[in-house]
Order: sequence, then C-alpha cells, then structure tokens
Amino acid sequence: MGESILLPPVARGTLMPEAERLARLDEALPQIHATVAGETDAVALQSTLACLLWETLPQTNWCGFYRRVGERMLAVGPYQGSLGCLRIDFARGVCGACARSGEVQLVPDVHAFPGHIACDDRTRSELVVPVIDAGGRLQAVLDLDSPHLAGFGAGEAQRLLALVREVFAAPGLVW
Repeated sequence: MGESILLPPVARGTLMPEAERLARLDEALPQIHATVAGETDAVALQSTLACLLWETLPQTNWCGFYRRVGERMLAVGPYQGSLGCLRIDFARGVCGACARSGEVQLVPDVHAFPGHIACDDRTRSELVVPVIDAGGRLQAVLDLDSPHLAGFGAGEAQRLLALVREVFAAPGLVW
C-alpha cells in the first residue's frame, strides 16, 4: 500500500450527495484495512485512520480521536484539521455523550444538541463513534466534524462503527 489512499481528488469542504459519499467510503475501506492490517499500536492506528479518513471524507473540517485518559475524561489524540479541544469531560458535548453511552452520536445540527462544545465555530454537524477494546472498555472516540448541516448520514455511521470495531477490538492491541 502506498503512502496515500487512491481515490479521485475532491476539494476539501465539498459535501457530496450521500450516495456518492458512501460509494467513496466503500472504495476506500479495503485500502484502509490493507494499510492498518497487522498493526498493534493503538496510537499508530489512530494516526493512520485520522489521515486516511480525512482524505476519504472531504466534507470534514476535523477528523480524529479523543483518547480516554481518566474515568470520565477524554484528551485530544491524533487528528487532522483545525485545533481540537484539549480535554472533554464525559458530561459535555457530543464526544462526551458518546463516551458516556458507548453509542454512536450522529448529530445533523450541533446547535440543536444540548451542551455542544464549539471547538471550531465553523462546525455544523458531527459524527462520533465509540472505540471499544477487546475487553469491552471504551478507550477513545472517533470524532468527525463538518461545516455542513447533515454532513454525515447513517450509512457513514454504520461503516465507521464497523471499521473501528474491527481495528480496535483486535487481541494484542497495545493501548
């Protein structure tokens, strides 16, 4: 696998129709799996996934991970995009809601989400996926932000949940 993902170029910030976004993600997923196959370091995996998902999903203005660093605290991890919040308590924001519940958070309008944290004022929608280890413990969340309303759909949520489940639940992964 090369140093980049092989997809047709799309300008950063472009919100393609959902069917085109899903086709692009479906084309990228085998390449992503091939790139991370056999890697056992969680930080290396997070860094690589943040990069490859950033290239795959041009509608994002932030793509990365918040790592669990305490019983109820997340800290910014590997990401692509503008400055992220340094720490997020489980009681706050979309990432906190995902960490508390262990469930995907698909938010088409962050301004309608009670307690939303505006790390980047341009963000209008968000998709957050829990990262659970082989023992069933939350280790991180994958956070994707978009400057578009409804920048993500259920199809992307399902595919990304399946991706992180497969990648981060592998036995022998070093956190």
